Amino acid sequence: MLPLLALLLSADFREHVIATDLKGGYQVVAADLNHDGKPDLIALASGMTELVWYENPTWERHVIASGLTGMINLAVANDQIVLAYGFSNVFANSKGIVAVLQPNGDPRQPWTLTDIDRLPTSHRIRTAIFDGSMVFINAPLIGEKAVAPDYRDHVPLIYYKPGEWKRRVIAADNEGVQHGITAVNWDGRSRDAILTASFSGIDLYRYIKDKWKRTEISKGNPDPWPTSGSSDVAVGHLGKQRFLAAIEPWHGNKVAVYTQHGREWRRAEIDDTLLGGHTIITADFDGNGRDQIVAGMRGKPYQVLIYSNEKGHWTKKILDTGTMAAAACTAIDLNGDHKIDLACIGSATTNLKWYENVR
Repeated sequence: MLPLLALLLSADFREHVIATDLKGGYQVVAADLNHDGKPDLIALASGMTELVWYENPTWERHVIASGLTGMINLAVANDQIVLAYGFSNVFANSKGIVAVLQPNGDPRQPWTLTDIDRLPTSHRIRTAIFDGSMVFINAPLIGEKAVAPDYRDHVPLIYYKPGEWKRRVIAADNEGVQHGITAVNWDGRSRDAILTASFSGIDLYRYIKDKWKRTEISKGNPDPWPTSGSSDVAVGHLGKQRFLAAIEPWHGNKVAVYTQHGREWRRAEIDDTLLGGHTIITADFDGNGRDQIVAGMRGKPYQVLIYSNEKGHWTKKILDTGTMAAAACTAIDLNGDHKIDLACIGSATTNLKWYENVR
């Protein structure tokens, strides 16, 4: 365990509350929905039947679609939202509906929803670039035979091409709970690579010589199954050095950092005090070329934490404590001042906030 400091970040960020009524807040996504040059925020709350977005800078609320249950994840690109809903973490009870939402001229008015697939436990939707075109990745949570607490089964990883909306298989190699995925331009190829976090650990999928190749980065948390592996993964940089940041194990208590040494990825636990860790991202809030790590936890006392690396040592600061059960966060310049801000959505706290970078 690396030495950590626990300090409040009140001097670095200014808190703004956008909403307080998002029952089961689960995901926040930044996108310029009205094409005015300012990123808006889409708020997905699993306990609600309305999918809503908030218009920057007044944060006026608009309804994208209603009558939806079990919303769990979405991604947006080119005026299209791909949404997974009808979710349950019990395979037999999960409808796993995947739908495309498109605006009818004015994005402030309800969008048209068209179901495109049914894949039980569809859980993570992300965009990626494949050969110059945008696609949508769908990572279900578990396989058909998976049963708690071990969830022993292989779980698929698939994608859709817009317009075609045909299910295309990447792989079905991961086992147990497949909780986190990240699309990243890993080595300059024309196709993004996909990082997955599951009970199997952290794995990298790349399309090489007309087929998908899986490379194990790490087995993740070393404890026995089902507390093995990884829950969420993000890619960051400290100057030219790439690193991975992960929450481990599933919904776990640890923040782990991976750095590459030759072909080996070395794991270091930098924190083991999280309760219900559920989101991890990286961002360069200081503008110095060195990414920081943001982690959020849904368990009390509900915290958003920021980790910084200086001279090889990670330090921890508390951005929010007691009022944000962060299920998801996103980092983007929200007010046009060329500084990266942060937005987080809370599950038990049912809220959406953005934290203005005032450094």
